[in-house]
Amino acid sequence: MIIGDDWFTKTMLIKTLSRNEQVKSQLGTNTIDFGELLTSVLNELMQKEVPISSTPTFQSFVDNFPSNNLSFANEIQNTGILNNQFSTNELLRFQAISSEKINQMLDGKLRGMGDAFVSAGKKYNVNPALLTAIAQHETGNGSSAAAYVKNNVAGMMGKYGLKSYSSIEESIMDMARNLSKNYLGMGLTSISKIAGKYAPIGADNDPTGLNNHWVNGVSKYFGQLKA
Repeated sequence: MIIGDDWFTKTMLIKTLSRNEQVKSQLGTNTIDFGELLTSVLNELMQKEVPISSTPTFQSFVDNFPSNNLSFANEIQNTGILNNQFSTNELLRFQAISSEKINQMLDGKLRGMGDAFVSAGKKYNVNPALLTAIAQHETGNGSSAAAYVKNNVAGMMGKYGLKSYSSIEESIMDMARNLSKNYLGMGLTSISKIAGKYAPIGADNDPTGLNNHWVNGVSKYFGQLKA
């Protein structure tokens, strides 16, 4: 979801963030009761008349803060919480998942690699379910020649074609690094957007058209892990 200027979206986001310990740490205001503060502020703002034809902006939100809490409002604004810095689809960023659950889905060269997917996800802030889903699709769930011969489970390419790795764990870590830096970090925040760069349809190195199935395949495995 991309956060725009609509009042309802931002109001709901603030309420959600009031329960988020990470935001407390980011703002450095651990002693503030976010829930109580934001509830009182929102109640006050909701009592004010807002013309239906106008869309309140974040600046008007700051302007209407009680004077004794204005510094807090400015802190929120400075973090970028309500602007497009936080438009990334957090579903694809790191989320806790047990390695046991991942292992139940894996076979072939991927068997038992649950811990590796979780560790790589934590290190590079990528959802382990996404890493696993891509590896499953790219290797036919651990059955591909690339996985067995080159330990390459992500279809990662080098100067001379498919990269070779010393271990499956190394390949998983390299995939996580690449996704974090060159995809999620560049605003490609959905499986379909990632596919446009990771597995573009009509690519020269895809003569049989396998990339046509990349989105559906990865999405299927991802959905199984998220269920």
